[in-house]
Amino acid sequence: MTGRRGRVLIAVTVAALLLAALGLTLRSRAGAPSTVARTAGGSGAGPSPSADAPPVIVPGRPGESAAVRPAQEVRDGSPPRYNSLDVWFVRMMIPHHQQALEMAALAPDRAADPRVRAVADRIRAAQAPEVGMMRAWLDARGLPAAVPGHDHGTMRGMQSPEAMRRLADARGADFDRLFVRMMTEHHQGAVTMATDLLKVGVDQALSEFANSVATEQTVEINRLRELTTP
Repeated sequence: MTGRRGRVLIAVTVAALLLAALGLTLRSRAGAPSTVARTAGGSGAGPSPSADAPPVIVPGRPGESAAVRPAQEVRDGSPPRYNSLDVWFVRMMIPHHQQALEMAALAPDRAADPRVRAVADRIRAAQAPEVGMMRAWLDARGLPAAVPGHDHGTMRGMQSPEAMRRLADARGADFDRLFVRMMTEHHQGAVTMATDLLKVGVDQALSEFANSVATEQTVEINRLRELTTP
């Protein structure tokens, strides 16, 4: 009988200890601010959200290993969406394209060689939508297209007003010869402008556009040179 009472006493004692420990745990949890409240920016006292954030693995430079840093020390290192050189490129390329379109519009009534008319048709089909795209790029950023006081005639490949008048007055083979020479120079200027942007621009869409301009107009230059080959 004494042994049975001893076992009962031990069981009661163990149960009491367990209940006491459970009570202490519940009180400790009730007194601490919840993780959800801290994460949501609640008013309870506690560590800031950045302090609770897990560490961040920061990639190293080429040849260096990655490093683990506290989240609050990591800053947004993303580049700006565009820079002043992106804006300059768009503002210059719009009138540059417009002059190419002006020259191409003369070809249907003046060119003798059907291949010259075909080149002009491709230029109009490609560059007219590109002018619209560039204007939309500026509009989306609240930027004007015009550059007050800038002389667009100084841009690479731009033809002088006198040269444009000679082209408009020419007919037949004379027109073809002038068109090929002037458009080749014009395209070379555009390729240079686009290549320069690829070195200094930060807008991804514009970089892709500049790459397209450089590639396509280089191909067009080769087509134009073939027209002068005997």
